[in-house]
Amino acid sequence: MAQSSNSQYDVDLFVIGAGSGGVRAARIAASYGARVMIAEEFRVGGTCVIRGCVPKKLLVYASRFSHDFEDAAGFGWTVPEATFSWPALIANKDREIDRLEAAYVATLDRWKVKIVRSRAMIEDAHTIRLANGDKVTTDKILIATGGWPHMGPHIPGLEHAISSNEALHLPELPKRIVIQGGGYIAVEFACIFAGMGSEVTLVYRGENILRGFDDDIREHLRNEMQARGIKVLCGHTVTAIERSGDQYVTRLSDGQSIASDKVLFAIGRRPNCMGIGMEKVGIRCHEHGGIEVDEYSRTTVPNIYAVGDVTNRVNLTPVAIREGHAFADTVYGGKPTKADHVDVPTAVFSEPELGVIGLTEAQARAQLDKLDVYKTTFRPMKATLSGRATRVFMKLLVDGVTGRVVGCHIAGPDAGELIQLIGIAVKMGATKADFDATMAVHPTMAEELVTMRDKAASYSRQAGEKAPGKAAE
Repeated sequence: MAQSSNSQYDVDLFVIGAGSGGVRAARIAASYGARVMIAEEFRVGGTCVIRGCVPKKLLVYASRFSHDFEDAAGFGWTVPEATFSWPALIANKDREIDRLEAAYVATLDRWKVKIVRSRAMIEDAHTIRLANGDKVTTDKILIATGGWPHMGPHIPGLEHAISSNEALHLPELPKRIVIQGGGYIAVEFACIFAGMGSEVTLVYRGENILRGFDDDIREHLRNEMQARGIKVLCGHTVTAIERSGDQYVTRLSDGQSIASDKVLFAIGRRPNCMGIGMEKVGIRCHEHGGIEVDEYSRTTVPNIYAVGDVTNRVNLTPVAIREGHAFADTVYGGKPTKADHVDVPTAVFSEPELGVIGLTEAQARAQLDKLDVYKTTFRPMKATLSGRATRVFMKLLVDGVTGRVVGCHIAGPDAGELIQLIGIAVKMGATKADFDATMAVHPTMAEELVTMRDKAASYSRQAGEKAPGKAAE
């Protein structure tokens, strides 16, 4: 049953931020009969649609054509020398983003959600102040302001570096680029620029790229990236950036210098919660910087909620959408709903692509009394004729007691598509026996997921031994 409107306020719900989570929450709340207003100071669509996963994936597609042209010769195709226009790609990308933004706006209009093109700040628990000074009273507030690129501590010349935001709007393709970072964004942009012909150097302070991913898949991707000509420097940081004519000289922590046309910092994103008035009402933040919320996305102020990257829980677009929907179901639909943050599949659109779900081997060994590890690496069928020196990697982690598959890690073509489907099986609690009982589709890369039989490793603890991170029995 929909919650009735509270006429003492101008609106029932005021949403700050029209990204994926905020738009979904606004639309669903309105479908339950709530009077909803949503504020966006930039463009409707948020990080994902405007400056994140959607435009970046379009650039990923573009970057892969260079490999396809090279591979075609092995299959009998003679392809004339290809030419590439970065300005044409960016213009086409921008047209698609405009189309998507218009679709988001049309959806909100259809559900009679009022869009306010303005910065919005919390004046008190029931009042929003807009940039022009106007005030809107509201029964409930939802903060969905997402994240923003973090440029790190100040270093000399930091003003010369660009973030992932600006990387999507460069007037021309840099011939040489230095990228600092080792997460999703840094790795993806390194592969994008390399695929388009740029000379790429990736600088990362950690021991290996993609901290938090399974160690085997991290090592596999690093080797593949290096084989494609990307220079990966781990254990280093950028200490200074100097302008020298039309180029930049990047100084590293070990004393070496790298000349480039652009320097991109992609060292992470931080919750975008500064300057919206949270301190006025006493909203608490976690030590990791995100807004503190309970399992229903309620902040420490009872009528104010937060969803998406601003809470720094699982910072993925589908998670923000699920959280926004769950909020609206809970508050306006009379259906208390928690967003489930366990076993969330994810992909890294690198080259090769990664798809992962569940535990890493290190996590599984720490949590389980017995762990069986299955993994394989092989040359994909397409590479036999193309001659490309690349390998696919797959790994299954299985609870040795229950047989349940608790982790799956894939590096190879369309790994993101594969992990979406594998994610259903893992979420349902499928066992290794269930995988084995499934007929293989031949010849495919994916058939290896149901034909792996030989254990690469098996780990068990002695009776009474305490698992790392587990409470004693």
